Amino acid sequence: MVKAKEIMTRNVLTVREGTPIEKAIELLAELSVTGLPVVNEYKNLLGVITEQDVMHLFFDESSLIFSSQTERNKTVRDYMTTPAVFFDENEGVLEVCKCLQDSHFRRVPIVAHGMLTGVISRQDIIKYVLRQRRNNFRQ
Repeated sequence: MVKAKEIMTRNVLTVREGTPIEKAIELLAELSVTGLPVVNEYKNLLGVITEQDVMHLFFDESSLIFSSQTERNKTVRDYMTTPAVFFDENEGVLEVCKCLQDSHFRRVPIVAHGMLTGVISRQDIIKYVLRQRRNNFRQ
């Protein structure tokens, strides 16, 4: 059984609960990612902030802008999804794959003892399967 830790992306950009929501939105856009794990100073997973979490900030009935000045002062804490769906790094990749297939999630955090150690995205699963197919074809 292949474990989550064997295919996860380890170097993951994170944000803290107190990060201004505008900064989190900028990171999502600049990095072209759909979500960021939210952690505390000990890297314990607290939640996730996703594109979906912040979409309603842009709509004022007639235009695409921040909908109010008050929201400009909000933080990730105000919009993040909690609790986050996550997997332990020793869980099987098949379980992670089923979750990504059956839900709207595009990536899930991977933890060890509550601490974030990586993420697995749909793209990570696809790349893993392709590598395995290539390796099997060569044999």
